[in-house]
Amino acid sequence: MKLEIASAQLEALGNPTRLNIYRVLVRAGEAGLSVGQVQTRLGIPGSTLSHHCKRLCETGLVTQERHGTTLICRADYVRMNALIGYLADECCADATCAPSTR
Repeated sequence: MKLEIASAQLEALGNPTRLNIYRVLVRAGEAGLSVGQVQTRLGIPGSTLSHHCKRLCETGLVTQERHGTTLICRADYVRMNALIGYLADECCADATCAPSTR
């Protein structure tokens, strides 16, 4: 993963509303949730939800798929795991001493 991609994704998740939306979608699983369901669960206005979902989609963390008049939002688990892996891949790579045994 490129630094710029990770930075954009972390920036998007740095907003409390977007992080809350993302957590709801991650919990929903592969089926995702309709925009209306997300709105109901979080109690936020539709325009606010739309704005934040757009940013999550732009960074690739969320996908949207239209089913008739319903817009389904899903967390992209491949990209989520790539971001987590990017953060953890080089854990302790430059450590000069043994890890703590707390």
